[in-house]
Parts: sequence; structure tokens; C-alpha cells
Amino acid sequence: MNRFWKIAAVSAILFFSATAMPALPGYHWTVEAAGTVKLNKVPYQTTANLNLRTGPGTKYKVILTIPKGKQVTATEKSGSWYKVSYSYTSKGKKYTKTGWISGSYLKKAPTSGSSASASGTTKITKTVYQTTANLNMRTGPGTKYKVIFTIPKGKTVSATEKSGSWLKVSYTYTSKGKSYTKTGWVSSSYLKEYNQYINTAGTYYFTTKTANLYSGPNTKSKAASVPKDNGFYSTKKVINSIGQTFYQVSHNGKTLYVHSGDVKKVSPAVFSETKYKANTDTWLYQSPGINTAKLVKIPKDAVISSSLSVASWYKTSYGGKTGFVQAGQFSKYSPGFTETKIANESYLVTDNLNLRQLPDTKSAILVTISKNTIVQPTHKTSNGWFKISYNGKIGYVSGDYLDKIIVPAYSGTIKPYLFLDLRKPSKVTAQQIDQYIAAKAKGNTSVLLNKGKVFIDAGKKYGVNALFLAALAIHESGAGTSPLSLGKNNLFGFGAFDAAPYIAAYRFPSVDEAIYYIAQELKATYLNEKNWKFKGPYLGYKAVTEKKKIRIDSLSTGMNFYYASDPQWGIKIATHMQNILAYKASDYSDVDPNLNVPDRPAIPAGSDVFPPGILSVANSDLTLFPSKKIDAKNQLTIKKGTTFYLLEKTNDYWVKLKYNNKEYWTNSIKFESYRNYISVKNLGRVTATALNIRAGASTNHPIIGSLKQNEYIQIALDSSGKIAKSGNWYQIVLAGGKKGWVSGDYVKLELQ
Repeated sequence: MNRFWKIAAVSAILFFSATAMPALPGYHWTVEAAGTVKLNKVPYQTTANLNLRTGPGTKYKVILTIPKGKQVTATEKSGSWYKVSYSYTSKGKKYTKTGWISGSYLKKAPTSGSSASASGTTKITKTVYQTTANLNMRTGPGTKYKVIFTIPKGKTVSATEKSGSWLKVSYTYTSKGKSYTKTGWVSSSYLKEYNQYINTAGTYYFTTKTANLYSGPNTKSKAASVPKDNGFYSTKKVINSIGQTFYQVSHNGKTLYVHSGDVKKVSPAVFSETKYKANTDTWLYQSPGINTAKLVKIPKDAVISSSLSVASWYKTSYGGKTGFVQAGQFSKYSPGFTETKIANESYLVTDNLNLRQLPDTKSAILVTISKNTIVQPTHKTSNGWFKISYNGKIGYVSGDYLDKIIVPAYSGTIKPYLFLDLRKPSKVTAQQIDQYIAAKAKGNTSVLLNKGKVFIDAGKKYGVNALFLAALAIHESGAGTSPLSLGKNNLFGFGAFDAAPYIAAYRFPSVDEAIYYIAQELKATYLNEKNWKFKGPYLGYKAVTEKKKIRIDSLSTGMNFYYASDPQWGIKIATHMQNILAYKASDYSDVDPNLNVPDRPAIPAGSDVFPPGILSVANSDLTLFPSKKIDAKNQLTIKKGTTFYLLEKTNDYWVKLKYNNKEYWTNSIKFESYRNYISVKNLGRVTATALNIRAGASTNHPIIGSLKQNEYIQIALDSSGKIAKSGNWYQIVLAGGKKGWVSGDYVKLELQ
């Protein structure tokens, strides 16, 4: 096209643009030489999905498609095409695209709730924003306008007017003690709506109608709906960007928001703790409302406790959860039990134990108390429960799982001896010891008579308090009159077990050797700080439970910790010491303990030999050897249920027996629990000073012999293998196979 035709074409376009294009009411434009009309940022709304193009025509490339109903801002017009700016958000970021769209799919933007000014700006609801960067405030809505002020990042502004992507805002700040307010235009690209979160005292709110819950403090994102009279507990309110108030609440495990206009405040009522019983199966809810999360089911007749109500809901705990129950489904509970106050009692928890609100297995569990915990109840109930405080919670535990702890009580007069260092020498004399033994023996046969000097000499030799040694022997042997002291010269029950007190105990060659032995043994073990048995060089005492006799280590101390099963053993020894020689502090104030430690004494030689026909049964497999020596190559195992004859038990706990007419030795039998290993059918021991043997089973029959105290006897067995008896008389087998009868009142059956 030559220059003439170019000029003609431009003129035609100008003429058409100036005369033929209809004007939209309320808007103005200017005609320029290029055939386009400048518009003053006119807002339009799309009436269909509309392509934004690089130029004013369908031949131009599509930039993007603007959805139906979106607002655009027009700044130019060419024919039926408009140059517009379109702003949108994607993945949290704001974008603005500029291009051309067809006017056939545009309509004037709605002005409901706002008003359009002649200059193309829109009035908006006053909204508070926060700057996301340092932001220039300008005299007009665009970067061509002069900068008035720079608003720092993180400050709040109030917007009241909009023009495209620009907002007219007010910003108030303080400088040198004076307050200033600046008003101007800022780009919305650097603003975010500002919500003010305010912590409040915990408050209950109930809905006054069916109310919506929102995921944020506004009405843009509905998350749930709840009916009237649903309760919430809130500790935070939010004043959002347009001045609306919302309360932050929890609903079904989610943090949501409810509008202040949809709820009313309800003050909780606090009252003295009251117990209630469920009238039907019901639920514990997270909050006071049936549309909130169900925490745990509460069965009919279950008992709860509450001291706070909110509207028609009780706050309570059940099954380890805390929440609310509907008051209408509960009635006041009459406990039907009484409480008695107790003090200064401690109990051991014998199994993992639930602490409950009430003394009832249906009552709510507050916490579980671990096995072996020590508790101190304050009350006992008439139905066998105990009231205790544990980990800040007060409740009840069943007495079936408590074992009372018995801590021995003692008088002040024996306390010094109870905690005296037994490695210190005593000023007691042999005469004082002998006089006390004679008085305690009361004319009975005693192996301790006139042994006072032996106690003093043994104490000096090994560095052990002689008064203690004498008191120990007197207590353990009944002042030398016990079966062990008379039958085995064993004054201290050394080697004995509760299961087999006589047979298991050591047999000593003499009383003197027994006294020296025990002095050396105690100094090497219980009074030796390096030995595992050492729990203090004094008598002390042992705390045990009443039912199961479980030792409470934290409450036990001294020799009594390990030495004796009797919790008051130490107290009894101290009492003998005080009775022999009253305690004087001056006797011990200037003497040092003897810290020399001797070697442990060897097991004394000695054994119990039994009559030849003592029939026994193995209760578990036993390993046999040809001699008192472990010999793996020549060992023999007899199975559980095998019968054999018991021949001898030595101090070192080897047992001689006869099996298949051959003699063997075994160390498999543990006498502290011998029933796990053997049972003996017909071994007896005489308990009287002397026992007559008669020809028949009564005192009417003639005496054919006699037995000594502690003598072992073979009781005859009948054809069925049971003990031969007639009434209370036993038939026994004498030497040579002759038989006789003895009264069972004076015979102790051993190892049965």
C-alpha cells in the first residue's frame, strides 16, 4: 500500500471511531491518532468465559481465559474490543494480566454495597490490611502518582475505596510522641487482610440458633453446622479485617470459628462435688453439645462426680477422659457406704491398681497406680475400699490389692542397743550373762548354763560385741533349751530354713565351737561393709507386709534386713541386751569399732544319720553321684516319681541315699524348698525329753523300750504304703526289725 492509501485508511478509522462508536453511559474517553480510546479504569464483569488476547481481534494470540463473572478494569477501547487488566490469585500468589477482550461479553460491574465514583473508583466496606513489605503510599491509584509516604512492613492500614488493584487507605503512626494519619493509594499486591487474635479468659458460648462454623475467622469457608444450644469453650476471640468478631472453638478435633452473633455467653455454675449415677447408657462428650466428639461410653448405673455445670451439662471425668455429660441422663447418687478415718498406715500395692472416683468398680478411673507402689490411705470404707491421694488425684482403691506394711515398733529404752555398732566391745561380765541364762532356762535342761565366759572370749577374738552374741544365742535357742541346741549344739539356728528347721540346720561338735563359729561368721558377713549381707553394723528391723510378708526394702535396715524372717528379730535381741545390762552411753562413747575382718569359717563337720528304712519319693529329677563329689562321667539321674531310701544329710547339704540297693550322693535337694525335690513317707523325730515304746497302741500296753529327745525314728508303713497308725499312735520299726508303738503327740513327722 502506497503512502496515499495509508493516510486514507487512518482517516477512515478516525472518522468511524469518532462518529459510529456508541458511548457507554457515565464514562468518558479521548480519541487518539492510533484509533483507540483511552478509558479511566472502567470496571466491567464478564458474562461468559472470555479469552484475553494480545491484540483487539480474534487473530491475536490468547493469553488466558477469564472465567465468567470476573471483574476486569478497562483502560482502552478499539472498536468492540477493550484493553483490560485482570487480577487473580493462584497457589497463594497474586497475578495481573493485561490484554484485549471482546465487548460482546461484558457488562457494567455491579455496584451493590458499593458506589462507583465518576473517577472510576469504588467505595468498599472498611477493611483492615497488613503490609507484607515496605509500601509506598501515593496520591493516586497508580505508580505514576507521587509518593506521599512509605509504610513499613507489618503495619496495619484501613481501606475504604478501591480502584482496580489499588486501595485508598489511611495509616496512623506516632512520631516524637504525636499521632499522625496519612491517607493515599497503595497497591493491594503488598497487603493481606489483618485479623486481630485476642486471648481471653476461658468462656462457654452456646448457639442461639442453627449456626455455621468456619475454618477461618470469616464467613468465606463454612466447615460445619451445629444446632441451637450446642456449647463451646473458647479462650480466644478474633476481630477480623472488616470488624466482625468470631470465637475460636474446638469441634470434633478441629479448630474452627463461630460468629459472635450466633452465640450467647453462658457462665458456669460451680458447686460442691456431687456424685451422679447414669440412668441409661450415655456418652461423655468433648464439649457441652451432642454434636461434639464422643469421648467414651458411660454405661447405665456408672457413677460420676462433678463440681461444675454449664447450662444443662455436667463437667466430669470418666475412663481417663474429661468432658461433659447431659445432666438429664443422670440422677444424684447415694453411695450406700460409710468412711472411717485412719492415720499413719502404709500399704503396698500388690498389682497394677485403678484409682477410681468412688469405691465401686463401675466408677470412673482417675489414674492407674503401679504395682509395688507404697500408699498412705486417709479413710477406709465400709465396703472394703481405701481413700487415698495419688499424683494430685483423690479417689478410692480396692482393699483386695493392698497389703498393709508392718513397721516394727520399739520402746525408747532399747533404741540405743537397736542401733549400736555391734563391732564395739561390751563391758558385760560372764557372771551377768550366766545369771540371765539361768533365769531364762527356769530349771530346764540348757546347754548354755555357765557359758558366759565363752561368749566374752569369742567376742574378743573376732571383734564382736559379747553382749550381743549372748543375747542372740539366748533368743535363738530359748536360752539353750531348744531342740536344735539340745540335739545339734546349734544355738543360732544356723543353716536352718523355715521349711525344714531341724534337719536343714548345721550340727556342731560342741556348744563352744558353735559360739566361736557364729562370732566369726557374723564378723565376716553381716558386720563386714564389703559383704552383700551388710545393711549397717547394727541390729535394725525389717518392715514386711501383713498378708504376704513381702519385705519393704526402703523401710528395712541393719542385720534384720537379711538375717531373720521375723521383722522384730532385732528388737527382741536388743531387749535381751537391755535386760542383761542396761545401756549406758558412757560404755560406748570412748571406744572404736573393731574393723578387722576374718575369713569366713568353713562349714563344720557334721551330719544327720537316719534309720535305714526311710522311704522317699523324688518330686523332680535328681542327679546322683557315687561319692560326695560332682562326677559328670559317673553320674546317674533318677526321674520324678522314683522311690529310694534316705540315709544321711550332711552340713554342706549333700544327701546320701540308697537306690536299687546301691548307695549314692546328691546335692540336687534345696532344703529351703525341699518339697520341690523330695517327699519322705515315714521319718519321725522325738520331741519329748524321753518317749516310751510300748507293745501296743495305748498306755495300757507294757513298755518295751524308750527313745531320747530329737532321736530319729522309722515309722512303719502298711500294705498300701501309708503310715501305720492306730488312733493317735504310730507303729515304729526298731533295730533288728522289731516293732513297737509310740504316742503321736510326741513325734514330729519330717520332710513330708
